Amino acid sequence: MVKLNKIYTRTGDKGTAGLVDGSRVSKSSLRMAAIGDVDEANAAIGMAIAVLEKDAIADQYTEIQNDLFDLGADVATPGKIEGALRIVGSQVERLERDIDVMNAGLAPLESFILPGGSATVAALHLARAIVRRAERSAVALNEAEPLNPQVLAYLNRLSDHLFVTARFVAGREGGEVLWKPGATRD
Repeated sequence: MVKLNKIYTRTGDKGTAGLVDGSRVSKSSLRMAAIGDVDEANAAIGMAIAVLEKDAIADQYTEIQNDLFDLGADVATPGKIEGALRIVGSQVERLERDIDVMNAGLAPLESFILPGGSATVAALHLARAIVRRAERSAVALNEAEPLNPQVLAYLNRLSDHLFVTARFVAGREGGEVLWKPGATRD
């Protein structure tokens, strides 16, 4: 259980941050970039939840926010530490099941989709783009120091989940905004 009774510690004043194993790394390290990008993705999902209808989809994203805290803890725990909190395959599989349910009722794509249409759809697409950045940061870290492979799988599937959710919500709201190649050329 987490218990914080003091928010500032001054331990990071020289540009380092503590990891789960007690080690310290530069705040500009690949690991801290990945942790920060996951945190930003979680905040963007929080914004999407704020504009979503309060239904099963919003509930899915609250579960996903909890998963992202697990994922952040996983990334913040270098090496193989017994009992460390790690993302597991069943969390990735849950995303896949959710995607399959939403995608079953969607028409096949005939064009790329513009990331907008409504505030809700735009928020989902923004969260998707931020998750993609978190994935790129995690891939860069993984190339330097191997991560739990489920971290990369989860982030990859989460961006798919956000994309399909945006399509699903756009369908409920009247349709997607499609890219029209070359439409603005003279």
